[in-house]
Amino acid sequence: MDPVYFLEPVIIILFSAGLVLYWHYRRSFRRALLGYSLLAYAGAIAVKVILQALTFNAFQAWYDKNPWALGIYFGAQTVFFEVGGAFLVAAWAVSRGKLDAKDAEAYGLGLALWENAGYVGVLGLANFIAVYAMLATGGPNSQQLLSSLVKARPELFYAPLEALPLVGYGILERVSSLLFHFSWGYLCLLATCFHKKSYFVLALPMGLVDFFVPFASALTIPVFELGIFILGLGALGVALIVTRSLRLAHV
Repeated sequence: MDPVYFLEPVIIILFSAGLVLYWHYRRSFRRALLGYSLLAYAGAIAVKVILQALTFNAFQAWYDKNPWALGIYFGAQTVFFEVGGAFLVAAWAVSRGKLDAKDAEAYGLGLALWENAGYVGVLGLANFIAVYAMLATGGPNSQQLLSSLVKARPELFYAPLEALPLVGYGILERVSSLLFHFSWGYLCLLATCFHKKSYFVLALPMGLVDFFVPFASALTIPVFELGIFILGLGALGVALIVTRSLRLAHV
């Protein structure tokens, strides 16, 4: 396995944590936001994991792996659990006087931090380290693992020049994730602070980004990742445009 793949989780962790640290020292990112954003994100992921463990195989068999049905299956979960959960936690925190409008940007960044640096970055790095260490032992188990990986993930054994673009696309995917999590977290907190249901209504469809997951294999990686990135920019644009009057009023 080419060590160049270690770059992806390391860069993701540094970029995600660095952005939060920048916001903490240059803008506003209170430590309490780490807890509230973790509650929203981890709660949503826990519910999704349990639901998929109970229903995914049956759903996939029932719809014969239809990508449109699977897209709705994944997208609806992100809409209701991740975006809806972000709104519920924000509303609870605001009602207790723990968060307010000035925390909206940081709340979105917190959600992105746990997705990218935590779930994808740290766990991904730990997985790479474990696999690399096992392969380095050279025992029977490592040979079995090697055979399985060559069949399931042949790209892990590409030469560095072939692997680097894949690392780049993986990082681009996390940037897209940042754009979406920031946008819906930002809108959800402002929706609760200013009682603007329209902000929450606009945030909900942003969770449909996961609708496109089953179509990834039908597209080339560059097309898929660039498409998701463009959608992420669109989500950010919507969030900033509709809240422009609020930002101007509170300058």
